[in-house]
Amino acid sequence: MNISKLFLTLFLLISATNLSFSQNKKDKVSAQKEFRYTNPITRDSTISMRDHFIIKVDDLWYCVGTSNPVWTGPNPGVRMLVSKDMINWKQHSFIIDAKKLPKDTPYNGRFWAPEIHFIQGKYWLTVNSGKVTKEDPKGMSTHSIWLFSADKVTGPYKLVNGPLTPQYNNDSTLFEDEDGQVYLYCSGNGLFQAKIDLKTGKLTTPIEKFLDKKQPGWPEWMVGGIEGPFVIKKEGTYFMFFSTWTRGYEVGLLKSKSPLGPWELASPEPIFGTRKKGYRTEMAKENGYDKLFFTDTEDPYQETGHNALFIGPDGNLWNSCHYFMYEKRPYPYSQTFEPWESGPQMGIEPVHYKDGMFYIIGPTWTEQIIKY
Repeated sequence: MNISKLFLTLFLLISATNLSFSQNKKDKVSAQKEFRYTNPITRDSTISMRDHFIIKVDDLWYCVGTSNPVWTGPNPGVRMLVSKDMINWKQHSFIIDAKKLPKDTPYNGRFWAPEIHFIQGKYWLTVNSGKVTKEDPKGMSTHSIWLFSADKVTGPYKLVNGPLTPQYNNDSTLFEDEDGQVYLYCSGNGLFQAKIDLKTGKLTTPIEKFLDKKQPGWPEWMVGGIEGPFVIKKEGTYFMFFSTWTRGYEVGLLKSKSPLGPWELASPEPIFGTRKKGYRTEMAKENGYDKLFFTDTEDPYQETGHNALFIGPDGNLWNSCHYFMYEKRPYPYSQTFEPWESGPQMGIEPVHYKDGMFYIIGPTWTEQIIKY
């Protein structure tokens, strides 16, 4: 082979290699996906809920939460929403329909903060409610935790046991450890924990209050109230997310080397949420924490709290909360208060983990683009 033919062969080989590299690069770029979202995700008064809990099953996302009316009396039951894309949500059903319950049902009250966990091949629904009577029209004196199970996420759900505790408890959640042991966590003027046997629905250890909202030595941003625990294990550490409404609605984070503690703050400040001095001022004054000093967050919300984690569209952990617009917002978010803004709506954000700590950026209110 002469020199000219040799250079021509080398040129063709290099060109082919560069073309292949360029094509592979183009293929990778074209294969990259993106997810666009703007909070609040839902903007519909008919499916307004608090305490959104999302679970992904196959290619669909399901959501349950606390339906309206929240404070004034019984609500219609446990509403389930469904979505194919995490953006467009519609009502699927009431997996507990209050209208269809017998009058003597002992859990026919408010149906607060339901959650669905897939554990040991079944779906386990926790509901917090009590019995409505003439003397107790909101069912608060018997308000506690009820456990249901189903073979499918959409039900039908059958009662396993309840009430699970002998006192007022709320915001129950379940966590299965790697050894198969399941734990129950809940709130009720503080945070509580116990081991539970799901098959019988019975606690196998006494329910223990391990953290009070006015725990000595703990920060002032907890004194208004703490609620909504959610537990996850990462790299051998147990993390418990919880919410507080002292300054608006914020999410704090605890950590422990054991599922039953002792628990300590993973961060001295909330890791997520909104703060507004003009929100719940009467409650703050009545309970003696109206003198706390803090600055408002720039977001247009009065509440972003009661969080839970779920698998998002990119296959990673995401956070769900109810996002509640602040009517007194002093910034040019919107000059018109839309009807849907008068109630809580669904909000979501990606969850980040780095150097032994969870982070949630936000809450956001402009379009976000997640590439994966």
